[in-house]
Amino acid sequence: MEVKDSKNEIERSKVGIMRALVEREDPSAKEVDDLMIRRFLRARDLDIEKASTLFLKCLSWKRAFVPNGFISESEVTTQLSHKKFCMQGHDKKGRPIVVGFGGRHKPDEGSIEEFKRFVVYCLERICAKMPQGQEKFVAIGDLDGWGYACSDIRGYLACLSILQDCYPERLGKLYIVHAPYIFMTVWKVVYPFIDKNTKKKIVFVEKKKMKSTLLEDIDESQLPDIYGGKLPLVYIQDG
Repeated sequence: MEVKDSKNEIERSKVGIMRALVEREDPSAKEVDDLMIRRFLRARDLDIEKASTLFLKCLSWKRAFVPNGFISESEVTTQLSHKKFCMQGHDKKGRPIVVGFGGRHKPDEGSIEEFKRFVVYCLERICAKMPQGQEKFVAIGDLDGWGYACSDIRGYLACLSILQDCYPERLGKLYIVHAPYIFMTVWKVVYPFIDKNTKKKIVFVEKKKMKSTLLEDIDESQLPDIYGGKLPLVYIQDG
């Protein structure tokens, strides 16, 4: 218990130091809560300098990429029409559950910029639905029907960069299900770009163990019905 208290005290102290640093560089940092600063610190193993650099870069990027402070549905209509992202229920820790369907992604429809806006749109929707006291979400990446026509390494890397650099410590766990063998050729290209903290959160699930694996963390009443649970899927724009 004492070790945990000591760790929390170190974190609190570093949050205070980092806040002073980033507010001096960018006054808009005053609008950010301590939990966000703590997530950036944790993403960089409590290294204040590295966390501050990442945080300031994120603030600058958001000002340019999301000038209105949010992404509207009218900015991502093509991506939403693919019906490839859902959010419903929560796991046993109270983390919201999202499901992304890789086989429904159509890289030849819509620009890479629209896809990046779609990623931000989804992440902002997820964060807005977080229960109080919860900072993370759980994702199921469903690759059923995935083929080279869906493959989009540029899109995957853009998504990864946004998640890791601007929404650090938001992903609690990613289950990858129905991964076809050919997907592994793409995975080998993407894998080196995944940071070590994120790598620990990714689990490839065998088809025959899928329901039992998901039920370890998700109650049957909260598990999407397509995986043997009882909860219907809800598209992100309808939630």
